[in-house]
Amino acid sequence: MAVIAHLRVPADSFELGRILELEADGTIELENMIPMGEKAVPFFSVSEDVRESFERNVENHPSVDRIVEVTRHDSERLYSLDWNVSRDVFFQGIIDLQGQLLSGTGTVDTWEFEIRFLTHERLGEFQDHCSNAHIPLEVGRIYNPVRPGTGMWYGVTGPQREALMCAVQGGYYSIPREMSTRELADEYGISDTAVTERLRRAIETLTENTLVAVQEERDEEFEQPLDS
Repeated sequence: MAVIAHLRVPADSFELGRILELEADGTIELENMIPMGEKAVPFFSVSEDVRESFERNVENHPSVDRIVEVTRHDSERLYSLDWNVSRDVFFQGIIDLQGQLLSGTGTVDTWEFEIRFLTHERLGEFQDHCSNAHIPLEVGRIYNPVRPGTGMWYGVTGPQREALMCAVQGGYYSIPREMSTRELADEYGISDTAVTERLRRAIETLTENTLVAVQEERDEEFEQPLDS
């Protein structure tokens, strides 16, 4: 069964982390990595407060062929990087073990990633790969992705997640009920109907992407023909 692992890596321990060096507080969001022949072109967004030093450091890095500003929106800019992934042992390991990069966030000192592996064994192989390459790797939460693309919150949006957690923690589902629908709605400045619909969508999405998805995966396993 596939797993998703939340990993933390020092920024100076892998090639792309050194390329995308930050000199001040700020963040870099790795949006995607698109395969281009032997290369993997990363797309990432950078906050405005670190943009100038970031551009200067990246453009002057010997491993970078080209950096391109793709779009800009409010206080963030989206860039693509012309860079050879084979120079980066960390990312090459992800590719070789058929890992799928779901998210990546970098700060001055640390990068945090969510990576999907086909099996627990593949994740273990990636840990060994990093250990052999002397890349310090801190493994946080490990969970089954159930449905691809749902991420660590199983497809539940931020507002849905906050409302559901508030409802559970506030006693909305307790017997007797300790929080009314109106009180829950007032927490977010929305109507009774809106908060009820938000909870409904959250519960439906969470159930579909956990219980239902696991059952479907188990059913598929049992439907596989036995080797003769």
